Amino acid sequence: MPDDAAPSSAITSLLDRITGLQDDVVALTQDLVRIPTVNPPGDNYQACAELLGERLRKRGFEIAYVRAEGAPGDTDAFPRINVIARRESGRPGPCVHFNSHIDVVEPGAGWTVDPFGGVVKDGRVYGRGTCDMKGGLATSVIAVEALLDSGIDPPGVLEISGTADEESGGYGGVAYLAERGWFSAPRVDHVIIPEPLNVDRVCIGHRGVWWAQIETQGQIAHGSMPFLGDSAIRHMGAVMEKLEHELYPVLDARRSNMPVVPDGARTSTLNINSLHGGQGEAFEGLPAPLVADSCRMIIDRRFLIEEPLDMVRGEVKDLLQALEAERPGFRYSLTELFSVLPTLADENGPVAQATARAVRQVLGRPAQFICSPGTYDQKHVDRIGKLKDCIAYGPGVLDLAHKVDEWVGIDDMVASAKVMALSALALLTREG
Repeated sequence: MPDDAAPSSAITSLLDRITGLQDDVVALTQDLVRIPTVNPPGDNYQACAELLGERLRKRGFEIAYVRAEGAPGDTDAFPRINVIARRESGRPGPCVHFNSHIDVVEPGAGWTVDPFGGVVKDGRVYGRGTCDMKGGLATSVIAVEALLDSGIDPPGVLEISGTADEESGGYGGVAYLAERGWFSAPRVDHVIIPEPLNVDRVCIGHRGVWWAQIETQGQIAHGSMPFLGDSAIRHMGAVMEKLEHELYPVLDARRSNMPVVPDGARTSTLNINSLHGGQGEAFEGLPAPLVADSCRMIIDRRFLIEEPLDMVRGEVKDLLQALEAERPGFRYSLTELFSVLPTLADENGPVAQATARAVRQVLGRPAQFICSPGTYDQKHVDRIGKLKDCIAYGPGVLDLAHKVDEWVGIDDMVASAKVMALSALALLTREG
């Protein structure tokens, strides 16, 4: 046992302490949810960051507020504010960092409760962001505070951050900070991101993503004489036909060795995110009789670690070039919007193993190692920060993210806080 390892009686006391903090984790989750940090446009980031920062300042953390100046979406009206809280023990040791994003997606219609009310009922806290991921943020704060109050006094450094814009790619949050060394050794050694991937799962990575816009071009003409024009919408129909009968079957046949959940996401996928052609949709009157001279499609391609990005791009480009050769008058442009490579941490690495052991200790069953179907901020910690020891673990049911009547279970937050506290302790004391 390492010299800094805590005795079993201290561990039991720590877990009991967290059990007694149930009301605190609920209250903090409610406080966070009641600040509507909707992205886009990026509302109320500063208020949410300051709520977190002032709480942790009182616990002895040094607080830094970092605005991602020049990042996409950053304006004086909607500044991309990030908060990083750091507490050094005064004794040499690693740094364990808990990172959560503070932005949430719009609530949408159909809620049966106030989406920003933080309503508590049936053992759940309801509201936009409870699951994804303000419940996880609150849980990490309670876990760290309980560890500091336990009397164990581990060596090393604890950090907690609340970062911007994960829902729109993370470029005003973790990416910006990683470019400036906030997520790199020797400052940070281990990162846990409390994304909602179920309380008994340790997420070690995610699929890749490639977003692109396909535009088909035509020639405008009177709608009563479409033969005098060239419909860009009909050309896009040909693109969709190619996708349906040539590309989708190929993607459906591929399967990853990564443990992606749910099972359907272990194959390659392509989603048509939006489609628009012809006259604008905002006008409420009758349209003019016109042949569409432009049609635009946004595609969201999620790809496997076994698929090179050049192949992902090439499959779509080859399909379009084939149409150019086969279809009279077919003209197009293909614009890449952004891309992220798949990420996979070592299942046997320190943070993954420490978290898995803690899951077994708290829940009495083995952890499931998984990968996420969508990306999250691990991509920036890995790609930009060059820090490989990063996983996602937190409360919340993955399937509830971004849905109406989103909620997080109170018992799951308490259990996750215990797992996070034990994981941090093991990493700080270098157990295992």
